[in-house]
Amino acid sequence: MAKVIGVRFKKAGKTYYFDPDGLSIKKGDCVIVETIRGVEFGEVVMGEMEVADDEIVMPLKKVIRVATDEDKIHYAENKEREKKAFDICLKKIQEHGMAMKLVDVEYTFDNNKIIFYFTAEGRVDFRDLVKDLASVFKTRIELRQIGVRDEAKIVGGMGPCGRPLCCKVFLGEFEPVSIKMAKDQGLTINPSKISGLCGRLMCCLNFEQPCYEQLLETLPRVNDLVMTPDDETGTICEINAISRKVKVKIIKEDGIEIYKYFNTDEVVVVNKYDEDYDCDTSDLESLDF
Repeated sequence: MAKVIGVRFKKAGKTYYFDPDGLSIKKGDCVIVETIRGVEFGEVVMGEMEVADDEIVMPLKKVIRVATDEDKIHYAENKEREKKAFDICLKKIQEHGMAMKLVDVEYTFDNNKIIFYFTAEGRVDFRDLVKDLASVFKTRIELRQIGVRDEAKIVGGMGPCGRPLCCKVFLGEFEPVSIKMAKDQGLTINPSKISGLCGRLMCCLNFEQPCYEQLLETLPRVNDLVMTPDDETGTICEINAISRKVKVKIIKEDGIEIYKYFNTDEVVVVNKYDEDYDCDTSDLESLDF
């Protein structure tokens, strides 16, 4: 076990462990720490605690100091510098005619490096741009290409629920989201309905999935053969886990298909479908998940 504190460098960024090194540090304090990017300014989001050694990425770096008033002023000044650097880089990109979109700029706390985040459809040769920026800022320059989910996390926006994007507000890390989650939750498999602003599957599908998995374990499955209260046999073609209702397809003697809704406790499973349910994704070929 090791004593650590949790430090975050962005509002909804990943939390990293650091050794408090005997300093009196509590949640909400600001600290100066050394990272692989250099000296950084971060906020303590987890007070001193003990964690197992296998949960720590070694070697565990120590906190340099609790941030002083001067450190906080310097951090605020860097934020202003980032705005100016963004405008300068934007002009340089236009001058070079490069097919890239500038998303964000970060100064390391010690001003030894400036990181420019951008998106592009393919690989970009930005060597001339780096040289140009280095001649302007007289420091190390790093251009980092990011994905559309990272762009949404940085830029932010409003989701279809009318609230700020989860990734911008509280999601520290992105979790995998699959089409099966959307199908389990009875959503229409339509890219425009189940995708977020980034064009990927909405992260909130992951939040609700454990509840649906628990409910679906107690319900019959799609394609199960069931007996209805009217002594008719049919196959389940749709499940609403929240309301515990199923849609049953019944084929009459004359070949006519009819559909009826029943509560799950009103139908009796006659024959279970013997294969795991795989959702149809034939209409999603154009969507990159």
